[in-house]
Amino acid sequence: MIVGYARVSTSDQNLAVQLAELEAHGCERVFTDKATGTNIARAGLTDMLEFVREGDTLVVVRLDRFARSLSDLYAMLEHLTRQGVAFHCLRQSIDTSTSTGKLTLAILGAVAEFENDLRRERQREGIDRARERGVYKGRKRTVDNGEVRRLHSEGAKPTAIASALGISRTSVYRALS
Repeated sequence: MIVGYARVSTSDQNLAVQLAELEAHGCERVFTDKATGTNIARAGLTDMLEFVREGDTLVVVRLDRFARSLSDLYAMLEHLTRQGVAFHCLRQSIDTSTSTGKLTLAILGAVAEFENDLRRERQREGIDRARERGVYKGRKRTVDNGEVRRLHSEGAKPTAIASALGISRTSVYRALS
């Protein structure tokens, strides 16, 4: 069976282009995610990895839609190989059933991880420069620590405080520490 996987980074992005390419390639079943690629704990990815069987081929449109870190990429590909599942990437013309495909995959996987690291470095540098100029102050506080402490001193439990203020329990514990 030809199985497809598509991913976009945020819920407001559209999967249509990837889905059309996967359908045109003959994918009989497609799994999707709207989540960051830096985390492999994605529902669609997990379901797809459990679904594929020996003899299947997993197809993705672009390598960065499947994994953003080289270690995650290799771990998932090793998992697929153990299951007897081939991997095919359409845009980068990668087919892991060939030696050239395996080499290409290793090179492109390293490039994808490098790009992700560069993006993070640029973001961190931009935030640091903005802080130096006094422009960036971080995310605005959504928790009134005084209100959390007051409710707690009145005997309210963290779960009740979180519900009353519309915040997470973690925020309550952070405000109390």
